[in-house]
Amino acid sequence: MNLATFTAGGQQFWGAVADGGIVALSQDFPQWKTLRNVIENGAVQTVLDAAAGKSITHADGSFRWDIPVPDPEKIICVGVNFPDRNAEYKDGQEAPPNMSLFIRFPRSFVGHETPLTRPPETPQLDYEGEIAIVIGKGGRRIPEAQALSHIAGLTLCNEGTLRDWVRHAKFNVTQGKNWDGSGAIGPWLVPFTDPSQIVDVHLQTRVNGEIRQDDRTGRMLFPVARQIAYISTFTTLVPGDIIVTGTPTGAGARFDPPVWLVPGDSIEIEAEGIGTLRNGVVDE
Repeated sequence: MNLATFTAGGQQFWGAVADGGIVALSQDFPQWKTLRNVIENGAVQTVLDAAAGKSITHADGSFRWDIPVPDPEKIICVGVNFPDRNAEYKDGQEAPPNMSLFIRFPRSFVGHETPLTRPPETPQLDYEGEIAIVIGKGGRRIPEAQALSHIAGLTLCNEGTLRDWVRHAKFNVTQGKNWDGSGAIGPWLVPFTDPSQIVDVHLQTRVNGEIRQDDRTGRMLFPVARQIAYISTFTTLVPGDIIVTGTPTGAGARFDPPVWLVPGDSIEIEAEGIGTLRNGVVDE
């Protein structure tokens, strides 16, 4: 059973996903306002146990999916993390010794089945399908051998990017990565119980049913355990933090000519064991 955050009747809830809808649980645990609070109190299994045998409170179609952890302290994204992605840059450089990182803000993401927003300033909205991890046990200088034990759950991310805006400056991509509602996270949080859930799983992105990205996490230049160890060297990871782990080759910018997302498109990010994140596109 997976956990999700959702809005119904103007109120945000969290609960357990079931066939046909969601079992709201937040009213039963008023001490934990969001799933971040559940995670930081080590209570994921507690709330899942509480959902057992309960009926759906909100049927599919009666609510809006939100990003699973709506209030993370930080969202850190890993760039250029697949061999073919490194080759796309055509700079003649081998894979770098350390990973490229950047930050995203929570309001730059929407939930499952909410359209991405294409702003009027540029048409160059692009997709990037990725797996995201949510930290369960915080720490500083976490050893790589212990890193996976710090994961609370897994979800999916469409790390939507405004391509020309990532090139506005010499060294940073922040402004191309943080437009309101330009990306998505969801649909839900899959509790993490075994390394096999992340070490080598299939990840695929489809646009209007056409496969655009297709790879396995086992080919990452910097595996998830390395990401956690490296990032926690310079900043303390806390429960609820999100690490977006990297996208395979095949984004729209790499076509000749580039193929940008337009209103009416449907993007699906799918990973085995996690599910499918689906979003459309609308103009702001």
